[in-house]
Amino acid sequence: MSQPRKTIGLLFGGRSAEHEVSKLSAANVLRALDPDRYDIIPIGIGRDGRWLLCENGNGGGRGTQSLEIPEGAPQVALLPGGAGETIVLNGGAPPRSLRLDAVVPVLHGPNGEDGTVQGLLELANVPYVGSGVMGSAAGMDKDIAKRLLRDSGLPVVPFLTLTPRTCVDYRAAVDALGTPDLFVKPANMGSSVGVSRASSAAEFDKACEQAFRYDAKVLVERSVTGAREIECSVLEDAAGEVRASPLGEIVPADSHGFYSYDAKYIDADGALLRIPAELSSTQARRIQELAVETFKTLACEALARVDFFLDPKNDDGLFVNEVNTLPGFTAISMYPKLWEAGGLPQSELMEVLIGHAIARHERRNALALV
Repeated sequence: MSQPRKTIGLLFGGRSAEHEVSKLSAANVLRALDPDRYDIIPIGIGRDGRWLLCENGNGGGRGTQSLEIPEGAPQVALLPGGAGETIVLNGGAPPRSLRLDAVVPVLHGPNGEDGTVQGLLELANVPYVGSGVMGSAAGMDKDIAKRLLRDSGLPVVPFLTLTPRTCVDYRAAVDALGTPDLFVKPANMGSSVGVSRASSAAEFDKACEQAFRYDAKVLVERSVTGAREIECSVLEDAAGEVRASPLGEIVPADSHGFYSYDAKYIDADGALLRIPAELSSTQARRIQELAVETFKTLACEALARVDFFLDPKNDDGLFVNEVNTLPGFTAISMYPKLWEAGGLPQSELMEVLIGHAIARHERRNALALV
């Protein structure tokens, strides 16, 4: 007996420096959603924060590399407590309503990956893919995430947290972290936006200025010289079972020095993705166990990509670098590619994620409120 078709809202864009990356990810997710099972309603979030109804995803836009937000698109709004009811406002025309069975928020960075949109979707009482408010917020803020992981005994790279009122100079950072080679990054940003390497006072000042453009809180981390960058995709199914994918390795081109934004999305030769990563079975098992433990420590749900540094010269040199609760879903992104290597194609991956969203929503709605 066939299941009834579901209407899925596909959120993309957003008020974030990762707006363009989101549009690439959303196009890839759209291609992976089975048009025989789902009616797809793409909803683009403009840089000004408005939610806009885009062309129907069943056929339209499936062959594009990036979803776009058309000029003059009707504005939409979710109703609090509306169980997915969405009101469409189209200029002077009478408003009309849509009902969404679930939402897939393909949003990266602030105002999308940080618990803000997740809170709105919970107020609207609609199932959605990904971590809840707590896991999203904790995973997004690198300072909070590293503190939680460190306090749980998980290995993280030594770091300092700076704000405009608590800045330090390069010499103080070097003395605190024990190395002249540092990384400076915004605490609440992804896709390597605003990340710089600094090995002198001048570079450090410039890196801090760049990072503070994107966030009021900045991390300074010790560089792990020569470290290998290992990534693991974590997936939770409808029953709550959490599993780790095969591992991949990022090998940035020498011209970039590290896995920068340009290496990820601009330069086709910016990095080599090695799947599976060349590791011993003991190393691989340990990293997968750490990935699942990290996922649970930060209250993540549904999906996350956990990134590691592995120092090849030090047996104890394995560190959790960061967690992405809404990782990239572009055609070259590690999260879906690692699951494909594990025998789970992206179409089936999306089935698992939507199934998790609906099952979690049913469990939450069954809880007593009074």
